[in-house]
Amino acid sequence: MTAAVLNATPGAGSARRGPKRVLPGFGLTLGYTLFYLSIIVLIPLAALLLKTFQMTWPQFWDAVTAPRVLASYRLTFGASFIAACVNLVFGLLVAWVLVRYQFPGKKIVDALVDLPFALPTAVAGISLTALLAGNGWVGQYLEPLGIQLAFNPNGVVIALIFIGLPFVVRTVQPVLEDSEKELEEAATSLGATRWQIFRKVILPGITPALLTGFAMAFARAIGEYGSVIFIAGNMPMVSEITPLIIIGKLEQYDYTGATAVAVTMLFFSFIMLLVINGLQAWQRKRQGAPL
Repeated sequence: MTAAVLNATPGAGSARRGPKRVLPGFGLTLGYTLFYLSIIVLIPLAALLLKTFQMTWPQFWDAVTAPRVLASYRLTFGASFIAACVNLVFGLLVAWVLVRYQFPGKKIVDALVDLPFALPTAVAGISLTALLAGNGWVGQYLEPLGIQLAFNPNGVVIALIFIGLPFVVRTVQPVLEDSEKELEEAATSLGATRWQIFRKVILPGITPALLTGFAMAFARAIGEYGSVIFIAGNMPMVSEITPLIIIGKLEQYDYTGATAVAVTMLFFSFIMLLVINGLQAWQRKRQGAPL
């Protein structure tokens, strides 16, 4: 009797089967997705790991802990952390200005924030070198004062700040746009100072977005190559980044050594990816969105 009622009721059977999808063929699309990811991501990474497995553990350890490689780790991760911290502060300021104020040329400034995304990294490196070198537009005035911003670790930090700023701005900007200004007005009416409003009302709401932007800028800076090599000087043990170490080993036909260092960087990249995903999940939870 129940089956007859369901069959007689229009749409009852389709309701039990679930909503009809616009694009049918789950099996086909899933298969294509897995095939595409395998070709683009999984197979190259598997080849990298298999190449590394040709080394013994002592050989691998010697390759990734050589003094020159360790110096490159310190520069790469240290400069990336400093650049991400700088972008954390100034990225918040830029996002705040773009969201809370109206001024002539605002759309131009907003578009300029995305310039590091579109600009080839080599062009960025050459531009920064032309600006900050000893004979550059700015460097020619700073070098007589003993301030050298190019061809040393300072240049690495500046290049990483340049390429990492958009990550913080574009992560914080939509959160500021969605924030409730009424809470700030209520705090003001209750006698709170500007610093108290920022620390107790605004900052808690944007903290997940800030941390996500920081992690993304840090992860991007770790793997940066093109914009850094032109302004770093590339001096061993001083201003040589880890990606350049990998390129150097490849040019010397030391493929196993290059893959060993690359696997180490891949390990840290996976850690940063997990951190970013965790921060994004925390941000969605704070905003009440489904995970």
